[in-house]
Amino acid sequence: MKLLILDAGHCLNLALARVAHRRSDTELVIEAGLEIDAERLRELAPDAVIIPPLSGPMDIEPAAVVAHGHGVDACLAACRETDTPLVWCVSDQLYQDGFDTPIDEHVIPAPRDESLRRLIAIGDRIRSGHPRHLIVRLGPLFALEGGHAWLSDVIDCLIAGDNVRAAQDVIFCPTSADAVAMALVGMLHQLACGSSAWGAYHLAGTEPVSAYTFTSLVRTQLATRLEGLGKPATLGEVKALKHHHDQPLRRVLNCRRVLEAFGVHQKPWRLEVGRMLDEWCQARRPPLAEGDARS
Repeated sequence: MKLLILDAGHCLNLALARVAHRRSDTELVIEAGLEIDAERLRELAPDAVIIPPLSGPMDIEPAAVVAHGHGVDACLAACRETDTPLVWCVSDQLYQDGFDTPIDEHVIPAPRDESLRRLIAIGDRIRSGHPRHLIVRLGPLFALEGGHAWLSDVIDCLIAGDNVRAAQDVIFCPTSADAVAMALVGMLHQLACGSSAWGAYHLAGTEPVSAYTFTSLVRTQLATRLEGLGKPATLGEVKALKHHHDQPLRRVLNCRRVLEAFGVHQKPWRLEVGRMLDEWCQARRPPLAEGDARS
C-alpha cells in the first residue's frame, strides 16, 4: 500500500515514517506542502492521501487556519477527481466549548470562531461529496520530534530552566503521535482489504487530564530519569493557567467506534510519555567504553 503524506516534518508524518519503516507492506511518499493537484495524484497513484492535523487552531492566527482550509479544499478536489481516498486528521479544539460527557463521533463540532467554522464546512463537503474518506479527530498530539510535537517543546523549556505555563481547567486526552500512526496504517490496510468502514472516528489517549497535570507529570518523570543518569538538573517550573473560572472545559473524545470498526485500542498516554522519556534519555546516555561493553 502506498500512502501520500502531506506537510512534511509534522510530528504525525515522522511517526508514520517510523511505522512504515518497520513494515514491508507500506510505502510512504511525503510532499512538503499541503496542497496537491489531480495531475500529481495521477502521477503518484497513492492508495490514500493523509493530511496531518492543524495543531491548536484556537491558539494561532486565523489566517493560518484559513490557509490550512484552502489546502484541504484543494486536496479534496484532487482526491474527488481521481477517486483517491482522503484521510483528514483534525484537532479536538474544533469542539470549542467542549461537552460535559465524552463526545461521540456522530457529534459534528459547532465552534463559534469563524475560522474554525470554515474547517467544519470543509468537513461537510468531504462527508457529502467523497464517500471514501476518514475524518479522524485527535486529542492534543505529543511526540519527541517534528512540528507540533508538544512534548519536545515542554522538555526543551524545562531543561532550559524556563517556566511552562499550562491550563489547569481544560480537560482533554493527550494522544501519542506514534499510536495514531500505527492506528491509521492498520485502519487503511483493513479498508484496502475490503472493509467499508469509512467515516468519522475519534482517536485519543486514555485518561482525561489537564494540560497542567500532563506537564507536571512530564517534569516529575524527567527529573527522576535525569537523577538516575547521574545528571540532575534544575528544571523550570510548571505554572497553572485558568481560563474558565466557573467550571473546567471538558474536551474528551469517545473512541468506542474505532474499536468496534477496526479493533483499535487507545494507548494510555502515561505509558507513551514514559516510553518517550526513556527514549529521550537513552539518546543522551554516553556510549559505553570498549572495556565496559565487554564486561
